[in-house]
Amino acid sequence: MMTQELIRATIETLEMVTVSSLFSVLLGLPLGVLLVLSRPQGLRPRPALYRALDAIINVFRSLPFLVLMIMVFPLSRLITGRATGTTATIVPLAVAAIPFVARIMEQSLLEVDGGVLEAGLASGAKISQLVWTVLIPEALPALVNGVTITVINIIGNSAMAGAIGGGGLGDLAVRYGLYRREPVMLYTSVAVIIVLVQLVQWLGGYLERRLRRDGKVTASA
Repeated sequence: MMTQELIRATIETLEMVTVSSLFSVLLGLPLGVLLVLSRPQGLRPRPALYRALDAIINVFRSLPFLVLMIMVFPLSRLITGRATGTTATIVPLAVAAIPFVARIMEQSLLEVDGGVLEAGLASGAKISQLVWTVLIPEALPALVNGVTITVINIIGNSAMAGAIGGGGLGDLAVRYGLYRREPVMLYTSVAVIIVLVQLVQWLGGYLERRLRRDGKVTASA
């Protein structure tokens, strides 16, 4: 019975983390690109837009996840039909991660050598072309590292969500460890979370190293 509960909780956690990570990257990366382009020193300066986006991102990043999750209950209920549970928890996980991803993407993209972008502009390339053919490819190793950090952060948030009905391994740890006083299930849930984090960290590090090595080989060629 406990094994079945553990498998079910692990699947729920993987579902929450995978879907929310996908949405956060799909929405956070374009937002990060917009921040880079619209900043006062960017390729398409829009200081007012940049200040507004910067302020909104800072506000959302300053909110503790459990507080944000409660605030987003109405949105979760609107989208999924309920406020708690595995599917509903995906909404606040994504909402919390999007500004986090946007900021990480912004910092990663800013690492790209400005001379490369200036050379592209001088050759007549459009800004949209520079974004897809120069900016993102040049920053790809750093972007992968940022996504790795994001996924690990989402795993942690998904565990916290279990304390207020979010499902997954966090919920399992709370129910068995706190309410039923069964330390074996508590520590097993924690061990699975640690394994998931280590796997994500290893995979992210491996991809980043491969991209940096391939980039050096291409540059030297």
